[in-house]
Amino acid sequence: MTAAYRPRPSVVRRDSGLYGYERALARRGFTPVAGVDEAGRGACAGPLVVAAVVLGRDIEGLTDSKLVGEAVRERLYEQVTATARAVSVVVVPPEEIDARGLHKCNIAGMRRAVAGLGIDPGYVLTDGFPVAGLPAPSLAVWKGDQVAACVAAASIVAKVTRDRIMLGLEDHHPQYGFAAHKGYVTPAHRRALAVHGPSPHHRFSFVTVARVTRGSEIPDADPWTGQDGDMHENGVGAGVV
Repeated sequence: MTAAYRPRPSVVRRDSGLYGYERALARRGFTPVAGVDEAGRGACAGPLVVAAVVLGRDIEGLTDSKLVGEAVRERLYEQVTATARAVSVVVVPPEEIDARGLHKCNIAGMRRAVAGLGIDPGYVLTDGFPVAGLPAPSLAVWKGDQVAACVAAASIVAKVTRDRIMLGLEDHHPQYGFAAHKGYVTPAHRRALAVHGPSPHHRFSFVTVARVTRGSEIPDADPWTGQDGDMHENGVGAGVV
């Protein structure tokens, strides 16, 4: 991809609002615009969920899924899925994450999500980092779920989809408290792992889970961060997403 396909920073004004990227790209003939984001990257249990969305109309109150509560996310999810031109969701199970690595799964999931839209995007906005091999020109947008509407919509779809999966896992494995922490590392989750060991839905390549299964082989301070935090084998740090 050449630089000619990428909008320069001056194209999108700081005060242009959440739909500024889509409108700037549309003025230059890049339509439709697909947004891509994921949920569950930093969790130590449950799947990674990647969503791609091509919006059909403006949605009032649309924002990053992390900035609103569950009830608002559910409402926005219904609005996005009811009005979007296309929505595609990819669910990557824990065993695939363990086998291939988190970042590789994330990138592949983004490609698969865009391919599953059913329409050809004129441009793709990804949250955070670039993705090679997409079928259209693309741009990685820092905090894209807070500044680009289609990426925010993808974050809502990915988050709600994943939360519903984790609520389903709660029914089968209530001892872990998946409904409360959604598979992220919390003190309660650590205690449950210590008592019950990992379930088939945990990511065994993550430090928090590996520490339980391998004991003293995993130090309390993570070798990459120096902190007692979750870290995948590929060295990408965890965080609640």
